[in-house]
Amino acid sequence: MSLRKNIAIDLGTANTLVWLAGEGLIVNEPTVVAISADDNKVVAVGEEAKKMLGRTPEALVASRPMRDGVIADYQITEAMLKYFIGKVVGRFQFFKPNVMVCVPAGCTQVERRAALDATLSAGASHAYLIDEPLAAAIGAGIPVSAPSGHMIVDVGGGSTEAAVISLGGVVAHKSVRVAGNKIDEAIQNYLKKKHNLIVGDQTSEDIKLKIGSATPLVKEEKLEISGRDLVFGLPRSVIITSSEVGEAINPVLMQIVGGVKAVLEDTPPELAADIIDKGIVMSGGTSLLRNFDKLMTQETGVPAHVADESLLCVVRGTGLVLENIELWKRSVSTRG
Repeated sequence: MSLRKNIAIDLGTANTLVWLAGEGLIVNEPTVVAISADDNKVVAVGEEAKKMLGRTPEALVASRPMRDGVIADYQITEAMLKYFIGKVVGRFQFFKPNVMVCVPAGCTQVERRAALDATLSAGASHAYLIDEPLAAAIGAGIPVSAPSGHMIVDVGGGSTEAAVISLGGVVAHKSVRVAGNKIDEAIQNYLKKKHNLIVGDQTSEDIKLKIGSATPLVKEEKLEISGRDLVFGLPRSVIITSSEVGEAINPVLMQIVGGVKAVLEDTPPELAADIIDKGIVMSGGTSLLRNFDKLMTQETGVPAHVADESLLCVVRGTGLVLENIELWKRSVSTRG
């Protein structure tokens, strides 16, 4: 039995999930880090730091070190990885763990190298990288090694990964840097234009979760929200309806659907026939937006359904690959 722990990390723009081989999901926290402005020391990570977003005094800075699914701030990402690895491994560990991180399929070599370097600097003995759509497909229980086409669409916080997978590899893929965060931004912009109201990230996310829907609802829903008046600068409340939210987020959803259509256009005919039979599997947190699968089916003409525990697909798949690393050697890149 190996004394090294095997850790799989889904380093997302919105949430970071950590999976320990043999035990399952250990950590599921927001990808937010709070650092003190004076000495750049990490003050809080995860849930604790998320509560500080938009509420910090000058001496503290709370930020998201990942943007569009890739590392935007190298040092803060490294500090965050160190924190999460330490949380799993404990403080006194003689053997450094093997760590696998997933990255968007469309990210550049420089972005891949940054992810490997940050993982090694954070205390990994070996660092592995796997493409997100492949990990999501494995985690969703799709038989990826079979000689037939399967389509996975992973809609996260910062990027959407659409890919066709066959024989254990990615045949066609497209990475659109539009996902959950852009939906939140669209809601903020709509409120600013339509209601002269400025709201924070957490309020817009709240609106999306409570009354957001990809297709019009049969029974309209309403929600009272508070923010700052754009003209007078004073706090104010307004009531917003689900159809207004739908109008605000529709252009963003159509960009995501556009990415999926582009992959379908690049798919070889034999695999396209398989996809029509099996449908599109959707994973990632944003796929849980109400009726998103219905919209996808309407727009592409291919039946779409959301995977079970869609938020965990990527990290579970990454964990399974790490446990059977010999089988997946050609699908991962490594350093250590």
